[in-house]
Amino acid sequence: MAEPGGLELTCLDARADPYAASPTVLLRLRVREVTGATVHAIALRCQVRIEPHRRRYDDEEAAALADLFGARVRWADTLKPLQLAHLSHMVPTFTGATEVTLALPCSYDFDVAAHKYLYALEEGVAPLLLLFSGTWFVHRPEGLTVLPIPWDLEASFGLPVEVWREAMDQHFPGSAWLRLSRDTFDALYRYRSANALLTWDDAVRHLLKEAGE
Repeated sequence: MAEPGGLELTCLDARADPYAASPTVLLRLRVREVTGATVHAIALRCQVRIEPHRRRYDDEEAAALADLFGARVRWADTLKPLQLAHLSHMVPTFTGATEVTLALPCSYDFDVAAHKYLYALEEGVAPLLLLFSGTWFVHRPEGLTVLPIPWDLEASFGLPVEVWREAMDQHFPGSAWLRLSRDTFDALYRYRSANALLTWDDAVRHLLKEAGE
């Protein structure tokens, strides 16, 4: 979205970061100054939201999302935006346009609604809204001007689900993580030892079998 006499920001694509220490998706942004003035720098902040109402869901995805949004009949009221991340980046000097990369962290923390949402998707894209803020420094005839980034500067982007899964699989291939309280973990550890189970998967499967699942 462009601001007359100001900035235009567009999200071009996304890819998994193969070198990150933790699961990370790289969002490539195109930044353009529409008047041709030289931009000295931009202290850019970006709030990333998921907009669930902007895509369709098959029955399996709907079932996986029931914990977040309830049954489909309620979705007109419950399909609300989800907060995913707050990012920041320093854009260096440029004239006309440049490209920068924002690092979007990913997680299996199912206590965070946005991560639970991404895990539930089978294919297609996750509809993101990037809301920009910050400060930019531009050279104009009267000298260096410091301006706030307009509050309504934003960009929509469809994050491919396969990119998110690739980022996760690079660090947790074929697995997922659950966060347990210390008491629950200790009880599960005792259960595993008492039943001579080799792995945590075996312990959980054993419990599920006892529960009739």
